Amino acid sequence: MFAWLGKTDLAAAEGKAKRGPILEVLTQRTFEELHILADCPEAEAARYQDWLAKQTSVLIERHPIRLSSPMRHREIYEAVVATCSAVLATRGTDCEPTFHLSPGTPAMHAVWLIVAKTRIPAALVATSPEAGVEDVSIPFEISAELVPELLDAKLTELVAGTPPDLAAFKDIIHRSREMTFVVQQAVRVAQRGVPVLIEGESGTGKELLARAIHDTSKRKGKFIAINCGAIPRELIESVLFGHEKGSFSGASELRLGVFETANRGTLFLDELGELPLDAQVKLLRALQQGEITRIGKAEPIKVEVRVVAATNRNLIDEVAAGRFREDLFYRLAVAVLRLPPLRERKGDLLLLVEHLLVRVNEQSKAQGFPEKKLSPAARNLLVAHPWPGNVRELENTLSRAAIWSSGATITVEEMRAALLAVPGTRGGDVLHRPLGENLKLPDLIEEVARHYLTRAMDEAENNKTKAAELVGLPSYQTLTNWLNKYKVSR
Repeated sequence: MFAWLGKTDLAAAEGKAKRGPILEVLTQRTFEELHILADCPEAEAARYQDWLAKQTSVLIERHPIRLSSPMRHREIYEAVVATCSAVLATRGTDCEPTFHLSPGTPAMHAVWLIVAKTRIPAALVATSPEAGVEDVSIPFEISAELVPELLDAKLTELVAGTPPDLAAFKDIIHRSREMTFVVQQAVRVAQRGVPVLIEGESGTGKELLARAIHDTSKRKGKFIAINCGAIPRELIESVLFGHEKGSFSGASELRLGVFETANRGTLFLDELGELPLDAQVKLLRALQQGEITRIGKAEPIKVEVRVVAATNRNLIDEVAAGRFREDLFYRLAVAVLRLPPLRERKGDLLLLVEHLLVRVNEQSKAQGFPEKKLSPAARNLLVAHPWPGNVRELENTLSRAAIWSSGATITVEEMRAALLAVPGTRGGDVLHRPLGENLKLPDLIEEVARHYLTRAMDEAENNKTKAAELVGLPSYQTLTNWLNKYKVSR
């Protein structure tokens, strides 16, 4: 059990109060360990630990915490996550933590709830003079809708640490540490003129990040985006560098290439890995010389362009395979930003669902259709999905669900109909995926477990005894342990 050391607990050790919330729980519940987070003078915390050790046989460990204020959510959040993560990292996977909500300040109570529902699945207990020790159950209907509201803009800023004045990055919806780190890197590199290479799976928002970098850079020119994979091979040079009128058959007029169009601005080259090798040579020369030559024109033209390139391939592997020029790679990879896939952005999914559903509803309303909301079971189905298409797939799924839905609320059945089949998730593919750096066994096991646990709870209408039977678990208690372990909230 984890608990803050509160004033009533300290008073109990001095004989000025009866038991206190921590000892009250220990007298009625069995725990192997107690971890006390103590934001008080060390001498007081030590006296309490000595007193408590005489009242119980549980193993007690004290963690001194220094807060500038017991009401600062960010400091409390960081202390709780750091302490609990460090303790749990040394325990087995069967460890089932409990958070004691009662000791401490209201801010501490709120953070326990947020951490339990977003970062570290844990049981919640509380004490009161009237009811004694009680389990605190937050139903999924509440946790799915209330917790994102608790994490309002101010608290999200405190927890995630994103600077409040970065208006250009406001459309990159996130609160996870993974995305916060990427945004902070992008902010730093935006003010410099160096080339940027953005790596990430399809649908992760590479162009959105590139636009934010351009807007933050205060460059005077335009932001020009082009998909290298969509250019016909015979037109690549013309699209990049332009052509003179009459320079080849069909060149009926002068055309500026994207380098000239983006002069003094930013050129975003999406799917850079699709460029053929001969085009890569010409691109490299343009970057090295800072000049381009239109087809049919002898004199070079000076351009000042900041290139931001993006790819869903691993360019190091492409270089090794001879499909991408090593010199071009190192010319572009001055600042490399790696966008994590949605499945690795812990805590971002429901935030994105809320944001994208607003967008979907705005589009529906503009076309004369009613707005939709999600049922709790439909939300949980979204949480369990692996999202191979990332944010783009999520938005398209919400759009389809809004179309299929016949009422004001999208049901779990309608959401299931809107979800596309996930490539490579049939039994044979799960068992025979290639070994290597892209295979993460814990993630694969979690994906399978979440899928079947969510289906079972949906079909059993949240009846845990029935759901346990559907997935072959011996009891509802065991099912509860699995739900907590794999973060399937109900």
